[in-house]
Amino acid sequence: MKFNDAIIGVVLLALGAAVLFAIRGFPNIPGQPVGPALFPGLIAIGLCTTGALLVVSGWRQRSHRPWLTWDDWVRSPRHIAALVVLLGSVVFYIAASNWLGFLPTAALILLALFVVLRVPPGRAVLLAVIATIVIHFAFYKLLRVPLPWGLLTPYAW
Repeated sequence: MKFNDAIIGVVLLALGAAVLFAIRGFPNIPGQPVGPALFPGLIAIGLCTTGALLVVSGWRQRSHRPWLTWDDWVRSPRHIAALVVLLGSVVFYIAASNWLGFLPTAALILLALFVVLRVPPGRAVLLAVIATIVIHFAFYKLLRVPLPWGLLTPYAW
């Protein structure tokens, strides 16, 4: 699926404007020339500028480029199934991760994604387990992100 640049530009403009609106309430740090709003503000200005350029570009090309073009994958049941599994995995993580825990939830999600992408089952299980452990180590141990343990709370390290 391909959107005209003007549509993406409007989305970027809206996102940049939302960030600029949100950072208005960030407090200034006494004695500091910059505050916590500086970097988000710079990124928001960049988003707004890029969005405006995309709107102008898309508006100029509107006569010979449609607003929306569907790709061939939209007609493929396999690709539609992969999209449904991907979106469903996000909902499943939100619903189940606190109760089930990060490790089992992430392993099940990766396994489902590997299966729908036609990875052989044995390799899919091995990759799902290894990737889950690596991701858990990176986020829990290195970055100190508090991932939920759920059912594995008695075995938390």
